[in-house]
Amino acid sequence: MSDTRFLTNAQLPFCKGCGHALVAQNTEKALQKLNLNPLDVVLVTDIGCHGIVDKNFLAHTVHGLHGRSSALAAGIAAGLNNPNKKVIVFTGDGGATIGMQHLIGGAHLGFDMTVVVHNNMLYGMTGGQPSEFTPCGFKTPTMPEGSTKVGYDICELMVAAGASYVERVIGIGDYSDSLEKAFAAKGFSLVEVMEICTSYGVKSNPGMKLSKLVDAAGWNVKVFADGNGTQFKTPVNKETQSLISAKLEIQPKYTSKIKNPVSIMLSGSAGEGVQSAAEYLAKAAMLSGLNSTKKGSYPVTVGVGFSASEVIISPNPILYTGSPVPDLLIITSVDGLNYARNSTGKMKKGILYIDDSLEAPQTGAKVVRVPFRERVGARNSAMYAVFYAIHHEKLFPIDAIKDLFLSGKMADKVNIDTLMQF
Repeated sequence: MSDTRFLTNAQLPFCKGCGHALVAQNTEKALQKLNLNPLDVVLVTDIGCHGIVDKNFLAHTVHGLHGRSSALAAGIAAGLNNPNKKVIVFTGDGGATIGMQHLIGGAHLGFDMTVVVHNNMLYGMTGGQPSEFTPCGFKTPTMPEGSTKVGYDICELMVAAGASYVERVIGIGDYSDSLEKAFAAKGFSLVEVMEICTSYGVKSNPGMKLSKLVDAAGWNVKVFADGNGTQFKTPVNKETQSLISAKLEIQPKYTSKIKNPVSIMLSGSAGEGVQSAAEYLAKAAMLSGLNSTKKGSYPVTVGVGFSASEVIISPNPILYTGSPVPDLLIITSVDGLNYARNSTGKMKKGILYIDDSLEAPQTGAKVVRVPFRERVGARNSAMYAVFYAIHHEKLFPIDAIKDLFLSGKMADKVNIDTLMQF
């Protein structure tokens, strides 16, 4: 047995007498028995009292949403695809209730992970509401008359779903041997640790003994499955084709004289072709031998409000998208002005092209007012603004974007001459 520490020396953050502390301590003992390295262990927790133990573990920890720890762990296990790593889930009966489908799916598919259910038969963090694991007759602060339903038997459910190792234990004393077996099992394993909440369960059920309660509920304390499950293997295709289609490649036809990256923000209104105009800009830059990236921003309610796009063009590879302080900012509408005010305020230099119907904001950039909307209408103002800026800033030959435009569907709707009014 290794003496490697998996827990810090700090006091465990649970109420006095809470069984969650024993789960953490027994987990450390079990991992020590397996001679595992803390850096080979990933502990995934979720919302609930059990989850506040994250900071006490010296292994990798991931804290997820309520009930989603098993789903997160499944993804981690599939991504690691490594039997030398151990993925452990801590969840409560509340989290198991919310994430039941994740547990069933994990057992059915055989993900290489162990779930430790801290079953104190109620939601302890939010006031003591009953869960689907609350046994018949068990009282909680929000159900003082006692539960009238029989709680889930999670162990039987996991066996039926195909788990490889399943055991229920009473959460008193040393049960590290049970956790060791579960951690060593191949595929999906689960240990249900029966506890009673000292804050709500004990007070609502005075004099009740945990072992008698479990026995009265008909929940057998035993090993339900030992080694008969399946083990998930992440499929690896070694002959994967490139996701970049040769049909989408843009072969340079023109050249650009810019030597450094140029960040360009186009900000206007939804439904006025901002994203399309930005895409033409990015592709025209590539047609001119440059690299480009594009990042679009708009509200969830597509079709109303602002629409903005940040394009970066550069003679060198670009490893990011977006720029909070653009070199060139184009604003074509009131929506676009309101969205871009933060960026205009940060600009200490550069160029701001703005529709002349708008009041220019405070900015350190040079302001150029152009009647974008008056000349081509609102719907085509963004595209026209891009043509205008490319021509006046000499970013690359105007013929690059002209060629792209004429080869696209918009050429059937918009006369190219209206976009070439410089």
